[in-house]
Amino acid sequence: MTGKSDYGRNIEFGIFVEPLADPPDHAAKLARLADREGLDLAGIQDHPYQRRHLDTWTLISTLVGQTENIRFFPDVANLPLRPPAVLAKAAASLDAISGGRVELGLGAGAFWDAIEAMGGERRSPGEAVRSLEEAIRVIKLVWSGENSVRFDGEFYSLAGMRPGPTPARDIGVWVGAAGPKMLDLTGRLADGWVPSSGWATPDKLPDFHKRIDEGARKAGRNPASIRRVYNVSGRIGAEGDGLLEGPVSKWVERLASFVVEYGMDTFIFWPTAEHGGHEKQISTFAGEVVPAVKERVGKARGKETE
Repeated sequence: MTGKSDYGRNIEFGIFVEPLADPPDHAAKLARLADREGLDLAGIQDHPYQRRHLDTWTLISTLVGQTENIRFFPDVANLPLRPPAVLAKAAASLDAISGGRVELGLGAGAFWDAIEAMGGERRSPGEAVRSLEEAIRVIKLVWSGENSVRFDGEFYSLAGMRPGPTPARDIGVWVGAAGPKMLDLTGRLADGWVPSSGWATPDKLPDFHKRIDEGARKAGRNPASIRRVYNVSGRIGAEGDGLLEGPVSKWVERLASFVVEYGMDTFIFWPTAEHGGHEKQISTFAGEVVPAVKERVGKARGKETE
């Protein structure tokens, strides 16, 4: 029996990558390193309107060919600028090409002035929720393997689309959102939730989980089926004042507690060190923090079964 806030899921670890255009090999160096170090995931942020960034899907498409095992996901894809049927086609295609190494992080949108400047549609909070729900339904229809699919919604429609190819395996749709309605939607329809430690601080996690779990139960789903992916930023090294600023021991203690006390199961590490220090931070995270967290969580879960 696991802890009261531990969903008992297998824990995974990865890195958060900024898709910098200068230097253009920045993301590739970090992804190759994370792959060599045995990490599970690389999350690439998606801000198409950011002039300093490469396009996220184009970048991920190049990274799968430079790595062997690590999975990639947009953290999170900007829905107002990426029509869901096309997004689903892109994800399925890349999953087939890579042999099943793609997940799909999905966001309803932010920075609306920048989205409008790029030709996207500004949406109210209510419209953002409804459009995201429609998008998830459209995406899963496109992945359904049906010969022809139809959808008639407020924001999106499919008029006899012929889907294909199908993904190599079930792609997770992970929603990055915090509002009550978004969390309810995550519980009802999504496969995972992707908050960031900057705004989803540990003290807020229990209420967020509660809303997701209530949504899941309303839909007849097991709350434990929903992955909880935590973007965690910080620095491994000298003790600091931040939540995740300090030596390996502090990181191990905090991440293990996020699993057994706060219900998270996947950690995407974004080093706050200067870019030149990211490689060392990732190697320390993979080589020292990850195995120690796994051991501590395993012991905590084991003790509670005794």
